[in-house]
Amino acid sequence: MSAPTRAKVGFKLRLTLPGDHPLGPGKAQLMELIKTHGSIRSAGAAMNMSYRRAWLLIDELNGMFREPVVLKVQGGKQGGGATLTPFGEELLGRFRSMEKRAEEAMGADLAWIEAALGEPVVKVE
Repeated sequence: MSAPTRAKVGFKLRLTLPGDHPLGPGKAQLMELIKTHGSIRSAGAAMNMSYRRAWLLIDELNGMFREPVVLKVQGGKQGGGATLTPFGEELLGRFRSMEKRAEEAMGADLAWIEAALGEPVVKVE
């Protein structure tokens, strides 16, 4: 039996904007998937999220800033869709940049914590 691989210690960047509105990895992933799929429905489905939940998150994002993050196109003969605005592209890029720089800055500390972890504890009931 091989030794279990140890999970890597990580972190998640979560910004708290005025009004106690979070901007974190979930909304960033939703923005990336909208960019990829061109649809709020498809992006939500890729995250196992209902269309309503995805739409509400995008509506919240659009209300947090002076400029919209996502533009929604109503359905019709061509079908609906969504796209990141130039501001949304910039926001997503800056968020990913902050994540990368934070991880680089904490690298030694994360490695130390990882090395200090014990073997997984198995509960016997």
